[in-house]
Amino acid sequence: MTRLRLALAAALYLATSPVQAAGLRFLHIPGGQDSPAIDAAMWSPCIKAPEEVQIKALMIPAVPDCPIAGERLPLVIISHGYGGWYLGHHDTAEALADSGVVVVAINHPHANYADMSRANGMAALVGRPVDIKRTIDFMLTDFPDSAKIDPQRIGFYGFSQGGYTGLVLAGANPNFSKLPPRCADPKAVGCPQVNQTRPPQQPPLPQTLTHDPRIGAMVVADPLSIVFQTTDSVRDITIPLQLWGSELGGGGGASPENVATLARVLPEKPDFRIVPNAVHLSFLTMCPETRRSSEVCIDAPGFDGSFIVELSATAKCPLRADWLQADDLAIVPTKVGILLLSFASRILT
Repeated sequence: MTRLRLALAAALYLATSPVQAAGLRFLHIPGGQDSPAIDAAMWSPCIKAPEEVQIKALMIPAVPDCPIAGERLPLVIISHGYGGWYLGHHDTAEALADSGVVVVAINHPHANYADMSRANGMAALVGRPVDIKRTIDFMLTDFPDSAKIDPQRIGFYGFSQGGYTGLVLAGANPNFSKLPPRCADPKAVGCPQVNQTRPPQQPPLPQTLTHDPRIGAMVVADPLSIVFQTTDSVRDITIPLQLWGSELGGGGGASPENVATLARVLPEKPDFRIVPNAVHLSFLTMCPETRRSSEVCIDAPGFDGSFIVELSATAKCPLRADWLQADDLAIVPTKVGILLLSFASRILT
């Protein structure tokens, strides 16, 4: 997939930051009687020069286990899509850490690239927001450097099922009867088509889905949104929200029509942006050289991952400018726009 080139404005900003690189640390969030352990990757501001760190097939610029530079820093949690992992958006995480943000991306237990044993079915979707809530709990309490995090400045970024996860955390209540069917084995052949829907009855829901009011703003990209197609399903979402959609789609339950309907039914009009010629997987980080020929790494003809979005001073701001170490910045999916763009800072008061 196409490598992004950062805009000059972002480069000038990063040059003014007191940090030089993203520190990288791997975390293990202990499980409990009814909750599995969570593995996570954390990026944080670091004053040391970066080095190339190899993790599987990826080469990542980072400083392993670098002490966190700064105090009262904002926290952003990243949730991957179906079959993804905590490094699927590492370039976004690196840029945010360079900007003075602590970023934590998790592997959703038993629903990530290395372990898909419980990735299918409603239980996986119900459990995803719980995973994020537990991660925030850990970062604010049991994490050794929790005092460096400002609990009043928590943001979220999610892709595909990760976007669904964020919407639920923000207050949405999904209609699971709209889900396309999935096979028990993700690699099984002869699966039903993703555009087939289940019989129109609402399956029983847990008494409460997990919402988390500590999250003050979020960005979601091509979210699983077929379960949020009515005003009632999203009426409780009140935080600033930036919504990205791919023009060509390709994600089950996250078609361009599903995402457009979500944008229309949200109680507050989101900052909604459609990426020209992008497919669903265009929101992932660039594939390593050894996998460029893989099907998931091939973009549609005409897709330009280096395009720069021009934003007006009245655009909604998912993350307040004073959350970061520069003026008027917000996070944007890195495959389809520059990492940090100019936004108004007036939204979160």
